[in-house]
Amino acid sequence: MEETLDLKQLPTHVGIIMDGNGRWATQRNKPRTAGHREGLEAAKRIVRTAAELGIRYLSLYTFSTENWKRTMEEVSFLMSLIVQHLKKEMDFYVKNNIRVVHSGNLKALPQDVQAEILSVTSATRDFEGLTVNLAINYGGRDEIVRACKRWAASSLKEGEPFECTEATFASFLDQPELPDADLIIRTAYELRMSNFLLWQAAYAELYFSQKLWPDFTPEDFKAAIAEYQRRIRKFGGLT
Repeated sequence: MEETLDLKQLPTHVGIIMDGNGRWATQRNKPRTAGHREGLEAAKRIVRTAAELGIRYLSLYTFSTENWKRTMEEVSFLMSLIVQHLKKEMDFYVKNNIRVVHSGNLKALPQDVQAEILSVTSATRDFEGLTVNLAINYGGRDEIVRACKRWAASSLKEGEPFECTEATFASFLDQPELPDADLIIRTAYELRMSNFLLWQAAYAELYFSQKLWPDFTPEDFKAAIAEYQRRIRKFGGLT
């Protein structure tokens, strides 16, 4: 049964940990690369749905700082897939007024991946529809460390340290204009955050789906939002 959503009470910022591509492929006696390709198709469906609903920000955990531990063949395939996707989907972003931004350590990525990320983010920077935040070579702890380094460098440049408040610190994160995450979705029923948006998800609602990511549908996405809308967010206060 399709969920009925209150379009006036949508989460502003949704983050998704897209887990289960490898298991999806293994269950079907296919190579892990097939799972990643199907996972990419699932991501495209969810981006389209988010844009249609009117979600403002969607962060997708695409490649983590820990994913470098995988085999060289799988990492190379994933890097190639990212480049292919960004090139192929440019028309889709333009047609749907979607702005693409990047979170993660850009300089540590291969040159062709860096170039494609910079190309798509530059070409879509003035779009005012859904903002898709691609977390590529991203880790929450790594982002916090890099933010600390930016803060320190900026303080030295100014000659004296800035007062370190939550607001000033957040201004040194990868995408400081993105609001805190309201809802974090994780597929494949793994009950952990896996180093994703650690700062931004301090008070996010968590939703865990048993479905593997390639099987995650727009209806599943809407079900997660419906569950979010049924919850009472207290932010440490009283109801």
